[in-house]
Amino acid sequence: MALGLPLVGVGFAALAVAGLPAFYESFLYLIFSWIALATSWSFLSGYAGYFSFGHGAFFGAGMYTTAALTTMFEVPFLATLPLAAALAATLAAGIGAVVFRVRRLRGELFGLLTLAVGFVLATIVLNTPIDGGPGVYLSGVPLPRLLASPTGTLYLLGLGLAVATVGAAYAISHSRLGLGLYAIHDDEDVAELKGVPTLAYKLIAFALSAGIAGVAGGIHAMYVSYVTVGETFSITVPLYVVLMSVLGGARHWLGPAVGATLIASSLYVFTGGQQAVLGRALVALVLILVILLLPEGIVPALLTRWRRWRPRPPEVFVVAAAAPAESAPPAPLACQDIWRAFGGIQALRGVSLAVAPGEILGLVGPNGSGKTTLINVISGYYPPDRGRVTLGAETLTARPAHEVARLGVGRTHQIPRPFAHFTALDNVALAATFGPGRCTPGQARAEAREWLAFTGLARRAAAFPHELNLHERKFLELARALAARPRLILLDEVLSGLNPAEVASAIRLIQQIRQRGVAILFVEHLMRAVMELSDRVVVLNEAEVIAA
Repeated sequence: MALGLPLVGVGFAALAVAGLPAFYESFLYLIFSWIALATSWSFLSGYAGYFSFGHGAFFGAGMYTTAALTTMFEVPFLATLPLAAALAATLAAGIGAVVFRVRRLRGELFGLLTLAVGFVLATIVLNTPIDGGPGVYLSGVPLPRLLASPTGTLYLLGLGLAVATVGAAYAISHSRLGLGLYAIHDDEDVAELKGVPTLAYKLIAFALSAGIAGVAGGIHAMYVSYVTVGETFSITVPLYVVLMSVLGGARHWLGPAVGATLIASSLYVFTGGQQAVLGRALVALVLILVILLLPEGIVPALLTRWRRWRPRPPEVFVVAAAAPAESAPPAPLACQDIWRAFGGIQALRGVSLAVAPGEILGLVGPNGSGKTTLINVISGYYPPDRGRVTLGAETLTARPAHEVARLGVGRTHQIPRPFAHFTALDNVALAATFGPGRCTPGQARAEAREWLAFTGLARRAAAFPHELNLHERKFLELARALAARPRLILLDEVLSGLNPAEVASAIRLIQQIRQRGVAILFVEHLMRAVMELSDRVVVLNEAEVIAA
């Protein structure tokens, strides 16, 4: 499918060279512009799940950059486009550098915050010489003659931007960056704990998305020739962008382009009077039907049905008698005088413990004693208020969770937290991709198959998490933790909810992991398993070690 993208671009370019009527050049330019906007919006909002209403602000920033530079400073039009992209990208990166560090600013709060960006920019522009109220006229700005007519030139620029943006979407969705963004979408905290540099990836996606919107705005300023605050920062721009992406399927690289084509065509075919009302009503009806019947969007829904009906060759699985591939050199864990409070509640009070390579240290205590909090501190999810955590010669204290994971710390969760839109194979492959080994995609999938075989899930590789039972999800957690080749693994109640046969199977797996020299911190309430597996036991109660 992606190979046809350059051919589509060449075909539309050939139409322009051959000579299209000005109406069709203008009509197609508008569709190309919406394709670029909707597709670039999906980089952050579709792939990573950060729903943004700020795309209109970045589009407007690009429009006013081109308008101001061409009219006030006589900068050539084409030279303003990189500057429009840079301004919009810098604005997005600045916002993201602050907002993305605050965990609670996700979902609706992030959407409202980005919506406010447009209002702030509109106020600034309206009260400065950039606009001042009457707007900016660009009718006298010369347009380079890429083709015979001005509309032909804009058509060609819009086509180039649309093809480049969809091409970038394809490249991102098939890259390490795209894999990380998809993981952020499903569970950002777990993605960070598996080695994904979530802050960096979100900033890249946000800046790239905004930069493309800035270029689209710069081109559109020349198209309309008259830039006003009311039209530029209208709420309809981000709303249409969102609708287009959702309609086509925001998580698929081609979905926003399909949605933009359908909605833009409907809007511009029905342009005036009662026809305009009919066009908007048609868009609303189609959108409602798609949300009800195809909540993932048109393209993902079609692909799902196609995969369901096409014949699939049987998969060949590697069945491992023992754990595959050697881990990194063993290293001891040491926690020294760890303190952690949440408001007025002291969750950890001077906790110290050590785990040697190849040792299983049982950590037991009543609910609320601080066991999971200690795991969160060791894995980098929470920084300690005081104290020091080391793994061999490496200090883990104050490192972000993704760096801790890459140093060789793996973990499971009390309640399994697989990535919902990933298959079992992809869940495990992600950990191998972002772990200390930094595998290529092919290597990661090969290792993932081996770890699934090791945990008895080889035949469930193509299953999604909702298709797995509790025992399988627990073992998927274990396979995913092992795929990163950890030197230390933190097992947080991995046996809870399992029947006796499943517990016995899990105990055998943990014993095999220990034989590889991996240090294991084993949190569990099933005392029979704790006593059978543990070399030593530490008891926590009310945030303190009371026995060791």
